[in-house]
Amino acid sequence: QVQLVESGGGLVQPGGSLRLSCAASGSIFSINAAGWYRQAPGKERELVARINRGDSTNYADFVKGRFTISRDNAKNMVYLQMNSLKPEDTAVYYCNVVAYYPGTTFDSWGQGTQVTVSS
Repeated sequence: QVQLVESGGGLVQPGGSLRLSCAASGSIFSINAAGWYRQAPGKERELVARINRGDSTNYADFVKGRFTISRDNAKNMVYLQMNSLKPEDTAVYYCNVVAYYPGTTFDSWGQGTQVTVSS
């Protein structure tokens, strides 16, 4: 089993920045891939950013140039640096990790952290 705990959400003014963190623990030999998703009220969950094996990254068009995903393999941490935040970025942000453990792979989700962008 793999447990994920997100932190770093909160209330920020338009144009501000936040850094989300995702701490992974449990049966982890390595993190194959990780991503951040978000879900706004009344909308479906959508991909924000993903970091793959080899550290290649993918971003949704609506965050390109503003958000940066990164990870610290030694600490089993995944981060999302969010700059130039807009009110439409308001959502619950979820961390997803695909972790490898000898003999199996875990695909896990965190509980979510609220990000509110408002003046």
